Amino acid sequence: MDWRVYQRHGGNRGADFYGTCLEYAHDLWRRGLPARALLCLDRAMGADVTARDPVVGSWPMPYAAMAWIMREVPRELFCGNPRVHFQHYADRMNEPRKAVRAWRAWACWALACRVRPDLPGDPRHLVQEPTLADIGQGLRDHGLPDEAEHWQWLLAEVCP
Repeated sequence: MDWRVYQRHGGNRGADFYGTCLEYAHDLWRRGLPARALLCLDRAMGADVTARDPVVGSWPMPYAAMAWIMREVPRELFCGNPRVHFQHYADRMNEPRKAVRAWRAWACWALACRVRPDLPGDPRHLVQEPTLADIGQGLRDHGLPDEAEHWQWLLAEVCP
């Protein structure tokens, strides 16, 4: 697989695109490209999906995959600094679906802070970082049903 897998979707960023992003992320991880895999998961989280889409029922928003990659990446492989990436991404989000995409980026930022506390934030990027409660509320207001609860469970049980 390579970046051309996205071409068949054109401008459609729906359920099929979501599934392609997840599949491509898995392929990239298996090839030892964790930073690119995380970026594919980012793209998946930006897809225009609903809880009624079968792929979402089978493969919910990939917060667990994000956390797993950040935790399990061998230190000799390039992964960048996911904490800084998500901080910048959330703060600079644009349309379409700006609100849900920004809250998902903040949710991933919180996972990065929890899973990789050794990674520093960007002290030059002055942004008001939301609380975990703010992120949960943002996901409840803009995300899929039970998305906030899934993310909060992951924080509490998998990434304590």
